[in-house]
Amino acid sequence: MIIYINDRPCEVQVGDLLLSAAKNNKAHIGYICGGNGFCQSCFVYVSEGAELLSPPSAEEKAFISDKLFQEGGRLACQSVIVKEGTIRVLSRAEKLRRIVLGLNVPGFITYAQTIGYNVVNQLPSGVTNIVSRVREGKLNPVDSIGKIASGIGPASLLAANNFFETFSFMQAPIGLVAGAAKGVFDTASGLLQAPIGLVAGGAKGVFDTASGLLQAPIGLVTGAAKGVFDNTSGLLCSVTGGKLHLPGCNCPIHDDPPHVIERITIKAK
Repeated sequence: MIIYINDRPCEVQVGDLLLSAAKNNKAHIGYICGGNGFCQSCFVYVSEGAELLSPPSAEEKAFISDKLFQEGGRLACQSVIVKEGTIRVLSRAEKLRRIVLGLNVPGFITYAQTIGYNVVNQLPSGVTNIVSRVREGKLNPVDSIGKIASGIGPASLLAANNFFETFSFMQAPIGLVAGAAKGVFDTASGLLQAPIGLVAGGAKGVFDTASGLLQAPIGLVTGAAKGVFDNTSGLLCSVTGGKLHLPGCNCPIHDDPPHVIERITIKAK
């Protein structure tokens, strides 16, 4: 039996879940919760053959509003093929993609309003359904976490496939950008090595020069400071009658005055 998921022919058997049919034929619908019926990532629109599927489950009734049911909304993880015939299904991502590509602004507004209405109105019943199943032992939190982890891959694959199917012209540029980016970083790394070496050497020269330039002012400051302390020591000596001096300072009163060198000019005739 052949059904169509996003216009892709898929071989299925009566008794198959729509989600299993999509997975087996690589016509990814997308799922995260692993078939537990609470993430709605496998939501689909059944445009033909709804009567060939099992009636909506309690989980579907908890999460899907009447408006979405009227548009053919179902959860692929809960919908079983019960009769042979023609079934055509669109995933939520594919429906949105077609609306966007067709620049269907009114359709997009209607789509957004319907989804918003569904979220607001079905959230309480959805949460109640999950809590009830956990209490009854029908939903194992630990098992659900494992299924969520295993479902992230297919969900990511669906997103990537939809992106490249929508923007197929981006495949080559993205590859080129990735390769070019690596080349740019490698080249930049090589180019930076020489300047960094020059900067390091230049910085050392600057610090050496600065050190030399600072030595003279520091010497001047040191000499000036010594003169200030010597004069202060002499003033202290005068006030105390020669009893106190600043340690390490020369006293101009008690210490020997420096010898004065007289200059004599000799003229030769």
